[in-house]
Formats: sequence, structure tokens, C-alpha cells
Amino acid sequence: MPADALSDVLRAVRLTGAVFFNLDVRTPWVAEAPTGKDYIPLIMPGAHHLIEYHIISQGSCWGGLLDAEPVFLQAGDIIVFPQGDAHVLSSAPGMRQPPDINALPKAGGTQLPVGSSFGGSGPQTGQIVCGFLGYQGRLFNPLLATLPRMLHLRAASSPENGWLGSFIRAAVDESDNKRPGGEGVLARLSELMFIEVVRRYVESLPDEQTGWLAGLRDRHVGQALNLLHGLPSHGWTLDQLAKEVGLSRSSLAERFSHFVGRPPMQYLAEWRMQIAAGMLANGSDNVARIAEAVGYESEAAFSRAFKKLVGTPPATWRKGQMSPSVPSA
Repeated sequence: MPADALSDVLRAVRLTGAVFFNLDVRTPWVAEAPTGKDYIPLIMPGAHHLIEYHIISQGSCWGGLLDAEPVFLQAGDIIVFPQGDAHVLSSAPGMRQPPDINALPKAGGTQLPVGSSFGGSGPQTGQIVCGFLGYQGRLFNPLLATLPRMLHLRAASSPENGWLGSFIRAAVDESDNKRPGGEGVLARLSELMFIEVVRRYVESLPDEQTGWLAGLRDRHVGQALNLLHGLPSHGWTLDQLAKEVGLSRSSLAERFSHFVGRPPMQYLAEWRMQIAAGMLANGSDNVARIAEAVGYESEAAFSRAFKKLVGTPPATWRKGQMSPSVPSA
């Protein structure tokens, strides 16, 4: 069975999901969020990156990046900020308000999600589920690098009987009727939601789109990526990879670089370092074993390659990850 490069990357970055708010909003209202890195200490200490998403479960509103025109959101829509950009949601376009990160529940506090009212004193005009996804990808994340700053999935793309409709119903139900294990259920559903949003984004990409996700959709580049992810420790050469996907060396190198932004062998070297970083951070294998696991014939060759790409030797990098001053997974 061929490898699935997208699933492989998702496993490596170790997504962790959590839903924190189920807001009943009343016009007029505005909620402005700072960058994801500002939230990390409060929400997911130890995460390397934070993605925020909002699901409009009832009513409608406006939302988007602070430096872009807002988009209209209606019931069933999902808006995601993969790069952790500051953004705003509001009952009308153009509204702004300084963010208040102290309003967030602290990690380990009240059982989540927290249900609350927000905005004016009038009747409820909408309901919004707000949540966060953290991940532990340390060095090389081709998925994050290719995602836009904002993803907007319209309700027309998420039928009520699909994964996304189920997530919305479950999030609202868990907020209204907290039960043991609810946070764990919502965390897993958050991860599934993000994967489904990414898959639908891939399906919507125009033919001329480039990037890692567009490369997955290309017949030859997608096959090459799946081969590299399926056997990262194999002694791949450009000749062998080209033969496997049915292209010449030059054609594969050109096509792969066009979509992915780097030649196949450079991509492989960087992905091997991502795998190695995860193994180093876990602390269970010595450097020699890790070198062998990612395809290097000797510990010395691996250490040179790691230092060239990362800037420090693997043993030094591992000590930095284990230091109390550096959040670890």
C-alpha cells in the first residue's frame, strides 16, 4: 500500500486540539484575537505553534485578518488561521477592540469548553465555537509552510451529515451538557476537523497552484512525496526516484521543485531531520540509533548533516529541548 504523505506529516507534527469557548453573542459585539504565540503560555504550554479556528453554529457575523477585508460568515461556516495571525470577529464589518488574553481560561482550570455570553444586552443573535490546535513540529513543516494565513470553509461545503456538521453538534452539546471525557472527545474532533478542512482546501486548489499540498495532487510529484515519506531511511537517489515515478531525472527535479520549492533530495534531507528531531526530543534513542533510523550510515555523517541544517549538533540540540527553560512536548 503506498504511503500517505499528508498523514505522515500530520503524525510528525503531533496535533493537539482543544475547544475553549462556546459563545452566545449579542449585537453589537466584537472580539479581537492576538497572534497565536501570545496564547501559547495560557492555553497550551509546550506547544511550538498555535492555530485558532471558529465555527459559526448559529447566526452570522464578519471575520478575518486585521490587515485584510473581512468576510461574511454564516451558520455552518468554519474560519481557520493556520499561521496563528491576529484576527477579529464582529457583528458588523470594520469593528475593532484591543484583545484581552486574560479573558481566556487558563490551562488546567474549569472544564472546557466554557460557555458564556458576549456583546451587548440584547437578545442572542448567534453562537460561535472558538478553539485552538497546537502542534509540536520542530524543524521542517511542509504543511504549515504551504497553508494560507486564513482558510474559510463555507456551510455549503459541510453538509449536516458530514464530519464538520458532527463536530459542530458535538461541540455545542458538550458545552451545554458537560460530561466526563468531554474535553478528550472535543480534542480529537478538533484534529479531525482540521484534517478535513485541509483536505477540502486541497480539492479547491486551482490547477496552476503551487506548493506542497498542490504537489500532493500532482500525479508524479505526489507519488514521489509518498515514496519519500514511505521509506525515508532508504538510500534514495534522483535516478531511482525518477524511475519509480516514470519521469526523467531532469523532468522530476524540475517538476518537484516547481511544486514543493526545493529539489527532491533536499526535501528528503530536511524531512529526515524532522523525524530525527522528534526522536531526539523523545529522549529514548541514542544518536547512533537515530542516525540509522533516518538513513545515515554513520553517526558522524548524521551529526554533520544535522548541524548543517539545524545549526547545532544533535546532542546539543537535544539538551536544549530537555532544558527546563525550553518548553518540551
